[in-house]
Amino acid sequence: MITLEEIKKMIENKLPGSKARVSDMTGTGDHFEIEVTFGEFSGKTLLEQHRMVFAALEAEMDRRIHAVKLKTKVPK
Repeated sequence: MITLEEIKKMIENKLPGSKARVSDMTGTGDHFEIEVTFGEFSGKTLLEQHRMVFAALEAEMDRRIHAVKLKTKVPK
């Protein structure tokens, strides 16, 4: 099982300067709700933003992460 902190660190390490919030949606440790705030999302499409986050998680997407509900935003 992957921890919320592991997911947070994976994202924040791959996207330096980002802030990630991670929660377990079902209590099973494999369905997560993730919100990422990152200045570099500015000017990018939603699809591009999501691809950036999923690139940070790709090593675990087939193993310990089954589903992700993702929200991305640019800091104000």
